[in-house]
Amino acid sequence: MAQRPQIEDYYLGAQENFRDYGLSCDSHKKEEFSVPENECEIRLKSTKDVKITTQLLDCRDESKNLADYVFTQRKGDTIFFIINFPESGYYKFQIFALLASDESKSLPNVYNYLIKVDRALKAVHAFPKQYAQWKDGCYLYEPIVLNSSSRLHKVNFKVHIPKAKAAAIVVDGKDWHHLELKGENFEGSVALDHCRNKGVKVTLNANYGGESTTYPTLLEYKI
Repeated sequence: MAQRPQIEDYYLGAQENFRDYGLSCDSHKKEEFSVPENECEIRLKSTKDVKITTQLLDCRDESKNLADYVFTQRKGDTIFFIINFPESGYYKFQIFALLASDESKSLPNVYNYLIKVDRALKAVHAFPKQYAQWKDGCYLYEPIVLNSSSRLHKVNFKVHIPKAKAAAIVVDGKDWHHLELKGENFEGSVALDHCRNKGVKVTLNANYGGESTTYPTLLEYKI
């Protein structure tokens, strides 16, 4: 059974700027908690426009890169962190934030959780890579995970991208599939069977209108 790690004083919970940035805990109000299985979703409320990034650390080896196991998205005033834990044991989940209007490159640490994972019975998969503009209020309904183990015959995409005028799924950098705007969300289906086990990059790209014809990348899957 995993031993609880030594935690320095004042490390857990809200840090200096947490409330100043209009942030509050929504789902997990205690800074230390356990989960029965190796996945969870943490939600924050935000009353101000903030930039957010995170770090997931395995307490047994904090040098491991676990960035691919955290997926960040937003809907209205709620920020969602979906976390997959590769193994049972203790993890630190660190949240960093800064007001969107602040041009500083460094985001201060605003909240820290200690999470005990009781069992790791579910297979975990990496989430799509998230580019900078993804965190400007975007929300992905499906697919949260897409890889060679997924059903690829007909992959349904549904995503909310604020201020976007058009969106597309781009396969291998050249095969474009434009999504249709239905209400507030972009939706569409793409057949990806031919990509299985080939290491193909599948990206979600969006155009924001105006004079720009560019489609910056928001998410990147690898099949």
